[in-house]
Amino acid sequence: MNIKQIILTTGGLLITGIVEAQSAHPNVILIYTDDHGSLDVNCFGAKDLYTPHMDALAAQGVRFTQFYGAPVSSVSRASLLTGQFAKRAGLTVNAGGGNGLPVEKETIAERMKSNGYRTALIGKWHLGDRIEQGPNAQGFDYFWGIRGGCVDNYSHFYYWGGPNRHDLWQNEREIYSPGNFFAAENLKEIKKFAVEDKGKPFFIYWAVNIPHYPLQPSEKWLDYYADLPNPRRMYAAFVSTFDDYLGELRAFLAAEGLAENTIIVFQSDNGHSMEERTFRGGGYSGPYRSGKFSMFEGGIRVPAIICWSKELPQGEVRDQIAMNIDWFPTLVDLCGLSAEGMEVDGKSLVELIKDGSRPSPHEVLHFDFGDQWMVRFGNWKLIANPEDVTPKQRIVQKGLFLSNLEKNNTESTNLVEQYPDMVKKLQAMRKAFEDSLEK
Repeated sequence: MNIKQIILTTGGLLITGIVEAQSAHPNVILIYTDDHGSLDVNCFGAKDLYTPHMDALAAQGVRFTQFYGAPVSSVSRASLLTGQFAKRAGLTVNAGGGNGLPVEKETIAERMKSNGYRTALIGKWHLGDRIEQGPNAQGFDYFWGIRGGCVDNYSHFYYWGGPNRHDLWQNEREIYSPGNFFAAENLKEIKKFAVEDKGKPFFIYWAVNIPHYPLQPSEKWLDYYADLPNPRRMYAAFVSTFDDYLGELRAFLAAEGLAENTIIVFQSDNGHSMEERTFRGGGYSGPYRSGKFSMFEGGIRVPAIICWSKELPQGEVRDQIAMNIDWFPTLVDLCGLSAEGMEVDGKSLVELIKDGSRPSPHEVLHFDFGDQWMVRFGNWKLIANPEDVTPKQRIVQKGLFLSNLEKNNTESTNLVEQYPDMVKKLQAMRKAFEDSLEK
């Protein structure tokens, strides 16, 4: 560990102390929550939630109100790590059965690693089951977590759909930690990795599996939310369980002298789940329609925050459109790294983060999931074969659905017949995007 002696003069007194020399490049912790509803943080509008540490992150950073992920886990994570729209990234459905993120795609971890960063993925991968398409093959020096989509938090077995399958790994070696809560173990691994070499910057992707089912919150939060009806009670208790771990992480960074030089990005992968395994709901999306699996706003609009109080504004809000693909170029920009050869659809948000009067860097956004695709242009949205999700059912509507979020953010009315010229314009944008994939 590199250590230097410092001498400070304060009020005529001579003070000596020890300071650990840190890299000029900032550390980065990218936190990705799982099935976390569009507005499910107190500062985003869920006033029945107690989330002091997420709120503090927003108070010391910049909060986005019109930020997008994807309808499901793998699709969202593929875009996050590559900085590319899902179809260009090569994964438009949940990974499994050998299907995963193409290994030839450059990830943000590979870019960070090639620029001298130590890189780690702690938590959930869900971008391919095979070892050769795992985190260690995609730029992460260290991996501790699950390869699939979900596990029981204490046994680390995947129970649904059979056969029962254990899923806990350290790099490419299966390990066992029965009885230990997954998120708590995540935090232990993050702490160890962060301080291994303070002279070299780290990039940690903490893909926490909360509030994804199975909902297994702390007892204290079940007691705290005792008056909330289920399924909201279980969901709220799990969100607050994660908030505790976030608070512990931030306290650790401060104690280790890492807080000032660490960028924290926080985002959910997709909207809240209404699956049977999560008690048919519990999440909150306010006026936004639907949830996980859908391209209506409740499925893809997610909470997002960036915090680096040393360099970025504090307590500010951005209503401009942005997306998970933007974190790759934004972090490369903030960390002062080379962007040469980077093939991303994302745009750096640095100017927008620093100056709220700046417009969104995006004119058009593209989304894909299964048979659904979507174009977002200004306030206009065109969805093909939209899926609507309710606590009782999932309904696929064949054809096109046009909405304007400025006129009606609930997306309750299909405007296809009223605005045929806009439909044609957005279809042409979609075709141009598809044509660009062939080049």
